[in-house]
Amino acid sequence: MRVLVLGSTGFLGRHVTEHLRALSGVRVLRAGRSPGADLRVDLATGTVPALAADLHALAPDAVVNCAGAVGGGPLLLAETNARGPAVLCEALTAAALPVRLVHLGSAGEYGTNAGQPLGEDAATCPQGAYGATKLAGSLTVAEAALDTVVLRVFNPLGPGSPGTSLPGRLADELLRAGPDGTVQVGDLSAYRDFVDARDVAHAVVLATTAPGPLPRILNIAGGSATRVREVAEGLARISGFHGRIDENGTGSQRSSAVSWQQADITAAATALGWHPERTLATSLADLWASRTGTPPYPV
Repeated sequence: MRVLVLGSTGFLGRHVTEHLRALSGVRVLRAGRSPGADLRVDLATGTVPALAADLHALAPDAVVNCAGAVGGGPLLLAETNARGPAVLCEALTAAALPVRLVHLGSAGEYGTNAGQPLGEDAATCPQGAYGATKLAGSLTVAEAALDTVVLRVFNPLGPGSPGTSLPGRLADELLRAGPDGTVQVGDLSAYRDFVDARDVAHAVVLATTAPGPLPRILNIAGGSATRVREVAEGLARISGFHGRIDENGTGSQRSSAVSWQQADITAAATALGWHPERTLATSLADLWASRTGTPPYPV
């Protein structure tokens, strides 16, 4: 089985690639802008005819789209998160390949629904350009005349969490501050549904290899609402931090308007037999170990 992964060098893409490579009989092909990619492509600027020809030549059995932008301005967000999936879907259609497309969406597509777990049929009300552009891309994939599934990933964390994410930024701040310093963050009172990136990667593997059609949208999350402050306190304990956490700093502009989120993950359990395996404590411990250079981290 040949699986083409777009965005394989990103946080989730690296974990997805690692999990796919661990499967017997699977060859992973990497697509992206890096010189070592099997397919050099930028979905934000690529054309349908060129990509269709490249896809036809590679002849993958499945395509996983982990590519996306979380910042950089509205134009980059629109080109990467909305235009990119549209170009990919049209190119796959033009190439006439019998492939499954697994696309990574985002919890930001929903917005907030305080007190109520969000099912896949919940209303979508994104609170900014990021969520709006991710929603546009996910809807394009979900409505395509192809074998597709959108995995709406909630708040991923774990080893390699980028500094653009709250857990990654907290880890970086703790390293900078030292055991007795001051860590500056934004308001930590919101509730989020966290899921380990390795559990996300396992969901991708199941979605890629599952026989028969799948629901067009599946939530991938931990299934519980956790106060963000617990993430900060957990990392502080693991790191041996005894200083001060100052919540008067700048928070995430991407999700600051969302005060509470929790996913209903029943559909993923039914369709894929998937459930999250790692606890928040494990994810935070492995995140900290990845920052301090203590390998390995279990797949």
